[in-house]
Amino acid sequence: MFSAKPDNIFIVQSLKHKILRLLLSHNCLAVHMKKKKPYTIRDIAQTAGVSPATVSLVLNGKGEISGETRARVLEAVSRMNYIPRASRTPTVTGSGETIRFLKIAKHGGTVNRDHNIFVADYIDGMSSEATRRNYTLEVVSFESQPISSIAQSLAGASIKGVIALGTELSAEDIHMIQGLGFPTIFIDTFHDVIDANFVDMNNEDAVYKVLSLFKQIGLSRIGFVASHTQTTNFQLRRDAFLKNMQRLQMPVRETDILSVESTYEGAHRDTCALLNTGLDLAEAYFCTNDIIAYGFINALKTKGINIPDDVSVIGFDNLPQSATMEPALTTVDVSKRKIGNLAVTLLDDLIKANDAQPPVKILVGANLISRTSHSVRSAHKKT
Repeated sequence: MFSAKPDNIFIVQSLKHKILRLLLSHNCLAVHMKKKKPYTIRDIAQTAGVSPATVSLVLNGKGEISGETRARVLEAVSRMNYIPRASRTPTVTGSGETIRFLKIAKHGGTVNRDHNIFVADYIDGMSSEATRRNYTLEVVSFESQPISSIAQSLAGASIKGVIALGTELSAEDIHMIQGLGFPTIFIDTFHDVIDANFVDMNNEDAVYKVLSLFKQIGLSRIGFVASHTQTTNFQLRRDAFLKNMQRLQMPVRETDILSVESTYEGAHRDTCALLNTGLDLAEAYFCTNDIIAYGFINALKTKGINIPDDVSVIGFDNLPQSATMEPALTTVDVSKRKIGNLAVTLLDDLIKANDAQPPVKILVGANLISRTSHSVRSAHKKT
């Protein structure tokens, strides 16, 4: 996971022109206080456990590289503060201007190692669009730091605009960052009544698709595995669950709404504790995200409960391991690259605007990825 201090920045330069030329010539510079010589691609490859060619492909946005491998390489880049040096020869895109992505892990309940791939996809989308629009993208990571220190890091910064990962931000945090005077876009969060710019997933549409599938295969007693971790998208999914159950004329039992921690270990532990109380399970559960679904499913399995014969489960995020776990997890997929792409597009419009612009709020639709963790058979588990 990216874990740089506020002043440790790695720059995602022009992927098709500047970085490619620099990487091929190995003419790179790394800033690190404990090492005098610059880090090389080989150093990053050794740290990430991949080949130098794979590192080059990841940094240039090329090749069929798995999400897990890409996240591991980007984590090594951030940890080693690998910073490509500006090209000494002119390129067709020119020097460009800088925009900054703030990767903020306020409490780490959701922005953590489990979601490296999630964040890497956002960066991929931002990087490709930034390159196309002749911007340099800086990525700065903050972990468990007060928002005031993040705000201070932006004071006097030579940047044109900001994209902030809003996953763990409160409304007050958003107001503080928004008030710094930079054109700013918040991703992975959404507020109807805050005058700010957001690009997020359409949680209501996504949850409707989940519940519609359950209803279509004959399941009527549907539960929700929520989390008490403070995250806006978690609350939006809970609200969407209640709203869409009513829309689909399906009754909600209060006892079928569970709450667990958002980490795999926490979700597994909390689910086991609930099962030990003699929990009367619903026919199916929609889990707030895939990580919670992993912990929930494995807890059920340790108690001899079969998925999907006894209970159907659907997650949210379509993380890579969802396709390889047993059973393969049916889940919601939202293009994080698209969200990153739209964030840069919207930020560019704000930067170039001559007049003050009204807030823009964009929701990206979802696709339901059907696998084997749901089944009509679970509707008949109680006979």
